[in-house]
Amino acid sequence: MRFVRDSSLSIYFGAIFLAALAGQSIAGYREFNQDAAQHGDAAISYGRYLVSSDFGVNVLENWQSEYLQFFLFVLATIWLFQRGSNESKQLQEIGLESDQKQKIGGYAPDDAPAWARVRDWRLRVYSNSLLAVMG
Repeated sequence: MRFVRDSSLSIYFGAIFLAALAGQSIAGYREFNQDAAQHGDAAISYGRYLVSSDFGVNVLENWQSEYLQFFLFVLATIWLFQRGSNESKQLQEIGLESDQKQKIGGYAPDDAPAWARVRDWRLRVYSNSLLAVMG
């Protein structure tokens, strides 16, 4: 249960992503076969639609711009500053934070993820995990 508690945000967004993808696949499958019927072509199976280029193109078109937007927003809010913005740090806090403030390395609490407590490549991956996933 600790894994579920510690990963609940990822699990939640993964679940709604899969639900949205399933909904898109069903709607796309029906639309594809309706278009095929209007042109006198035979309907295809759901499995065949899932591996078709039509489904792949639709998924990429729908998700590419949203993920790119979010990726750029996360990246921009790490390095850029806007006075008065809730997303920005205070002026005196601009730049990288100390390990103590971020609670990583030797300052990580006992219940922190293992990768937040180490001082090797895993900490770098952990520190950039949101950008890695979105990218």
